[in-house]
Amino acid sequence: MSVLHETTQQNQPDGVPPLSLTGERTLPDVPAENYWYRRHLVVYRWIAERCRGLDVVDMACGEGYGTDVLAGRATSVTGVDANPEAHEHARLKYSRPGVRFVRDLVEGYGEPCDAVVFLQTIEHVQNPAEILEHFKSMLRPGGVAFVSTPNVLTLAPEGAEKSGNPWHVKEYRAEEFRALCESVFPNVELLGLFHARKLRLHELAIRRGWDDLHPRLGITQPFYEWFTPAISERDFVLRSQGLDDALDFVAVLR
Repeated sequence: MSVLHETTQQNQPDGVPPLSLTGERTLPDVPAENYWYRRHLVVYRWIAERCRGLDVVDMACGEGYGTDVLAGRATSVTGVDANPEAHEHARLKYSRPGVRFVRDLVEGYGEPCDAVVFLQTIEHVQNPAEILEHFKSMLRPGGVAFVSTPNVLTLAPEGAEKSGNPWHVKEYRAEEFRALCESVFPNVELLGLFHARKLRLHELAIRRGWDDLHPRLGITQPFYEWFTPAISERDFVLRSQGLDDALDFVAVLR
């Protein structure tokens, strides 16, 4: 079977049960998922550099890779997720000093911390303002919350209010997301994630008809068998301008 048809994690450590894609969360170690994994990972790495020496809570941590990245800079990181399979996988795979995993709902975990990280999940919840209020209550003086969400304008079909992702309750435009954050936090910095390097070139090629060309040439499978696994964090960039064209929004909340 083509690696781009595989949906279960490959080459996991001994004793760690692999997870499979469901559409609810992204996973490392699945070549077909590499674009989405790197798109999330680059934001975790950016946040990690801003969490040096802090006690951090990674809410809805899923597979645990982001918690592990944060632990490379933070003093301590707690990964919180309610899913039993994801929790067990993360607990076994990312065991290291300063890291722990707690199986709990986002609303249920409330230990004080210096930073809360909540990536690509607020679009899944029915009560986003209440969730942000909960995070604010957890933060010690001077604390910060990092929250990201996809841009509906680049995720959903043109003119639609939402993509077809069944796990998403509400998908945001930039100003909608800013307004939500400002309803809870007095200081909101909003950044956008954009394609760079080869993903930007691919984006431009699509605009010039690449999606019509590669099927006619019969190179679709070999090209994407190479291209998708080759995507790295360097193929994305964060910036504060042009947010309506961003892939994802990243809010820094104080």
